[in-house]
Amino acid sequence: MAARNRARKPKTDATATGTVRVAVYTRRSTDEEHQPFSIDAQDSKLDSYVASQPGWHIVERFTDDASGATMDRPGLRKALAAAKAARYDLLLVYRLDRFTRRIRDLAVLMDELEKAEVHFRSATEPFDTSTPAGRMLVQMLGVFAEFEREIIIDRVRNGMERKAAKGKWTGGPVPYGYQLDRVLDIPVPDQAEAAVVRQIFTAYAQTRVGTRAIATALNQRGIRTKTGKPWSGYTIGRMLANRIYLGEKVFGDINVPAAHEPIINPDLFDEVQQIMSTRGEPGSRRAASNSDYDYDLTGLITCPACGLKYIGTSAQGRSRTYRYYTCVSRIRYGSHGCDAPRLPAEEIDQAVFAALLDLYSDTGLIADAARAERQHRAGQHETNRAELGAVTH
Repeated sequence: MAARNRARKPKTDATATGTVRVAVYTRRSTDEEHQPFSIDAQDSKLDSYVASQPGWHIVERFTDDASGATMDRPGLRKALAAAKAARYDLLLVYRLDRFTRRIRDLAVLMDELEKAEVHFRSATEPFDTSTPAGRMLVQMLGVFAEFEREIIIDRVRNGMERKAAKGKWTGGPVPYGYQLDRVLDIPVPDQAEAAVVRQIFTAYAQTRVGTRAIATALNQRGIRTKTGKPWSGYTIGRMLANRIYLGEKVFGDINVPAAHEPIINPDLFDEVQQIMSTRGEPGSRRAASNSDYDYDLTGLITCPACGLKYIGTSAQGRSRTYRYYTCVSRIRYGSHGCDAPRLPAEEIDQAVFAALLDLYSDTGLIADAARAERQHRAGQHETNRAELGAVTH
């Protein structure tokens, strides 16, 4: 505790002498279009607050347009990196829930700022993270912010379920083949896209070509998805399994038949589902079930070419089934999506298991790690006990 107090003295002195470099962080969530937390409004409030503090001056600005339920935000990452680089002394937000809405993430973020010897302040909430009581208050406010977020989620979910029960649109991107009628709040067929959807279902059922072959044919014709991206076998598979093309509204356990105009007739749709299940295509029930093979390293290998993960795949040869780990991008888009090679699963598994066996056979290394962990926990216990005493006092 004493070490922490010594680390904070330069910051306290800086505040006293009026030389505080301030970084402001603002965030607008994607579901807050009608709430008074626009980026401009936050900037205005924060500028006024900084101007009211003697000697404070803004040196950095960071902003995000994303949910506060995740720490994977570009602006937040830049703010933490700048803190570690000692580019500012204090991080200022309009409200704590602009920083994060999860108490677990708040603890991590506070620890990162403390290690960088950076204070944290809110322009509308009275706490100072340079004191134990202030840090305790931050945690309490974080609990309320997470509670508020859960209440919002429940309300949104209940509202979506009520709309779904009436066959109405519940938000999100409209699937290819439909446009959203904003007056009736239901999807209606887009004649040009609906014709392509029918061609896809018919080609899959009658010619028995695969999803990747259909995607390749569409790309060669210059047809793109709603977002303007090339088609992939994965995208085609999801389309073929989507019951919206039957006119159904599906949301969780809610299924409303004849909610809107269908594009595909039931007989063709059922025939496609049967073929997909037989082939084990993406999106089919068979493909969604557990594989007959174990791929223990699925999701643990990072592709050196595109940075995505490798997952388990298999190929049927003349006399046996060959198991591989393959990049997700290559599975979805073929070799033009990622040209990273497939890795033979048996060889990779054996090499990793052998390395793990060697590691855990080294009893000296394990003993050293256990001693280091015990020492760390003992030191942490003393620190926590000292901080508890300070809070109690």
